[in-house]
Amino acid sequence: MNYRSIKGTKDILPSETPLWQFVEQTIRDVFHQFNYKEIRTPIFESTALFLRSIGELTDIVGKEMYTFEDRSHDSITLRPEGTASAIRAYVQNNLGEALPLSKIYYIGPMFRQERPQAGRLRQFHQFGAEAVGSPTAETDVEIIAMTIEIYKRLGITNYSLQINSVGDEECRPRYKEILKAELLKIADKLSFESQKRIEQNPMRVLDSKDENDKTLTASMPLITDHLNEECAKHFERVKSLLTAYGIPFTVNGRLVRGLDYYTKTAFEITSSELGSQDALAGGGRYDLLVKELGGKQTPSVGFAAGMERLMMILEKKGFQPPKQSPKIFVAAADETAREWVLQTTMKLRSAGIASECDLLSRSLKSQMKEADRQQAQFSLVVGSMELESGKALLKNLTDHSQQEILLSDIVTIINT
Repeated sequence: MNYRSIKGTKDILPSETPLWQFVEQTIRDVFHQFNYKEIRTPIFESTALFLRSIGELTDIVGKEMYTFEDRSHDSITLRPEGTASAIRAYVQNNLGEALPLSKIYYIGPMFRQERPQAGRLRQFHQFGAEAVGSPTAETDVEIIAMTIEIYKRLGITNYSLQINSVGDEECRPRYKEILKAELLKIADKLSFESQKRIEQNPMRVLDSKDENDKTLTASMPLITDHLNEECAKHFERVKSLLTAYGIPFTVNGRLVRGLDYYTKTAFEITSSELGSQDALAGGGRYDLLVKELGGKQTPSVGFAAGMERLMMILEKKGFQPPKQSPKIFVAAADETAREWVLQTTMKLRSAGIASECDLLSRSLKSQMKEADRQQAQFSLVVGSMELESGKALLKNLTDHSQQEILLSDIVTIINT
């Protein structure tokens, strides 16, 4: 039987992992420079966590979650996103007791049983961050600036930032009633999906991807015209700070969030290099989620972004990560030298020098071909003559220069 990976999953091969490692390290570097600390949560949680945090009416819960019953007959779900788990951990471990503002980030696999397509897998990877404890517009803008900084560090400049305010628990219900009344006038012309949303989630109709829905709702009232004073001031402050930081943006009144725990700022970063599925990252403020998950009401803001989509852009741009090659390949010219070569390679590695030698008992010619294939910077060929004299030729495989060295000095010379 030929075993194959499950549909919608993908092996990340050794030829690909250097790019993944470089990107992950860049992401971590930016997070650390903004003083965010990593959190690592389990990849499966109680199903009830995601029902409460994502919402039973969403596509993710209704169609896409990997949910199963374990041997204890508990309903378990592979995490479809990172925020719910991060906030569950925040509440469970009382992270707010240690710091008034908890700044955390995550990188890891998520799972959704959706139709596989470009940039979308059933096991995919996300990175994201949450700032838990601050109600200020300054925190919103820090999250946005940090997200953009990650893409800039990776050389991605062809992106756009869209922002909106989704109001709060005071002004949003009033707006929903106004919007619902207008939507009911055209309900019979809308897509079936949008018709279902009118009663339960009318704001999501504005986010419909159906072209006919977009045309029919083009003149619908927007929430930005119905914000209360607090939400309006917060949104103006966000726009003012983005301008002060030199971050270009567009206000998109149709950028909404379907769940009631989202408040105020919502944002999305897109790139035309991804085609029609152009979203790179999305985020916003969710001041009511911590309380929803059993904690005290705690203002929070965060974002999440897909790794696979980021990789697609980097691959299109021909981005090459730094090479992961041995600094030196130590070759044995004869059987007498093989043990010395093995011992010296281990000594070099212990000194922190990436080193390689032959483990297949190949000829010297084959070993040198392997040194070239591995793109080693140096090669050192040692046989019985070199062992007797205590000297050998160290070759630079990049510029083809060479120098005679004492074998006893190999670690010192390679380290300089």
